[in-house]
Amino acid sequence: MLTTERVPVNPSPTVRQRAEAALVAGLLWGLGCLPRRWALRGGMLLARLLSGVLPRLWRVGADNLALAFPDLPERERRRLLRGCITNLGRLLGEFSQFPKLHPGNIHEVVEYEGFEHFTAAQAQGRGVIFFTGHLGAWELSAFAHALYGHPLNILVRPIDNPLVDHLITRWRTASGNRILSKHRDLRALVVRLRRGETVGILADVHVQPQHGMFCPFFGHPACTSPLVARLARRTGATVLPGYLVWDARRGRHRLVFEPPVPLVQTADEAFDIRENTLRLTRCWEAIVRRHPDQWLWIHRRWKSQPQPDLAPATIPNGLNLLSPGNDEC
Repeated sequence: MLTTERVPVNPSPTVRQRAEAALVAGLLWGLGCLPRRWALRGGMLLARLLSGVLPRLWRVGADNLALAFPDLPERERRRLLRGCITNLGRLLGEFSQFPKLHPGNIHEVVEYEGFEHFTAAQAQGRGVIFFTGHLGAWELSAFAHALYGHPLNILVRPIDNPLVDHLITRWRTASGNRILSKHRDLRALVVRLRRGETVGILADVHVQPQHGMFCPFFGHPACTSPLVARLARRTGATVLPGYLVWDARRGRHRLVFEPPVPLVQTADEAFDIRENTLRLTRCWEAIVRRHPDQWLWIHRRWKSQPQPDLAPATIPNGLNLLSPGNDEC
């Protein structure tokens, strides 16, 4: 049985919401007026300033890196954390430049690597799940892919501030992508995959234990949504790892598509979902290990931990067939 969640609608934005939306709009406009090179530098400078006035973000990142790389010298972990902050600033700068991008100039900003994996998966006609996460300038990955002529459906958690959400959605969809809400569009997600379309899912965030399963991630249990594994089993869609990384040598981004993740399919649905979610988590860990300075270490990925009487990888009893989970960034 498919389920959706109803989200209360705020009919009248508060003063705070209006102020936040004005701040976001002003920031994007200001950076957007700059040449791309200066917009990236401005975004990186702003990210560094924010990390200085918001020490909690730095503490979370430092704790996560110590957990993931306990044998790495502290100086090297600090370098990776500075890279994470720099990457967020670069993402902000690139996002501000979206209105300037079009099919004629996107190749100057983003290049493909492994595009043949995408075309092969698409040719199977069973739908493609663009399995990705918060690596590099992740917002640019789907935007660029659409400008190259391959629009997709992006599954998102709506931003709490509806005015900011509306603004960000307009920018995200300007290249032809379509937004699907985790709260209300899960049925549409299944339908579009069965039509052979592509769906992008950021699947590397913490979910609440009642919606997820604990998978080893960098050697520690991380509560992970089984949504991608469930969707693949339900629809037969190909799960294709894809992500954007910054290539400093070339001064542009690479949109990388890896070969599809080999998934098991047996008569035991629960086993398949557990095993495939574990495989996907291992796949994403390997990707992050290759580009550790471009992943979102300030996200509390290990926020929840399993109860002592639970196995490391379990699916809670009664979990909805396509529960979206409740991811927190």
